[in-house]
Formats: sequence, C-alpha cells, structure tokens
Amino acid sequence: MTQELAGRRILIVEDESLVAMLLETILEDMGCTPVGPASTIDEGLRLAASEQLDGALLDVNVAGRQIFPVAEALRERGVPFVFSTGYGEGGLPDEWRGQRTIQKPFTESAVQDALMAAIGVANA
Repeated sequence: MTQELAGRRILIVEDESLVAMLLETILEDMGCTPVGPASTIDEGLRLAASEQLDGALLDVNVAGRQIFPVAEALRERGVPFVFSTGYGEGGLPDEWRGQRTIQKPFTESAVQDALMAAIGVANA
C-alpha cells in the first residue's frame, strides 16, 4: 500500500476490460478506491460530474471516441488526471500536451508515480 495515496478515490475510464481490471488491482494495491471503471465516454462524464474524486486515469481512446470531454469536465472541477495511451504524450492534440501521460503497456510504478505527481503528493 502507498500511504500517500491511501483512501484516494480514483476514476478509471477504460474500454478494455482486462486493462480496466489491471488498473483496479493496481489502485487497490496502492490503497486507493477505484471509481468505475467507466467503459464509455458518457459513463465517464456521468461519474466525473457526480462522484467525489481525488484523481482519474483516462484512456485517450474509449470505444473509438476521444476522452477529452471527460478530461475537460474533470479540469473544470479541479480534479487531477492522467492520460493513458499507446502513443504516449506525442499522440495527444497540442492543447493537451504537457498533461501527465502514461504509455501503454504501463507498469504499476508508472501508474503510481504519475498519480502521485498529478495529485501533488511527495514520493516517500
């Protein structure tokens, strides 16, 4: 368990069920409470608007649609998030470059480091 992230509620938006299950396990191992996973943009928008969240992990391409409406909703609420994509940050549109991004396939430590940096907690 990662003390700095313990108890944090983290939204997962990911359409690949195996990846979503892996993220849930990683988050639980870090002491986080996974919210979702949402497998569609519409479900992600609903959870982003209605749930108490400390952060989010967002797949950039969800069932053929771009995640950016969910990212915008989270940004408006002040909820930090991390993009997840097979293309890395270079695959993001210019307006989203510089946003914390992990590249698939990712490791547990990459998820942890990115979330901690996004949320603003120090790595002990």
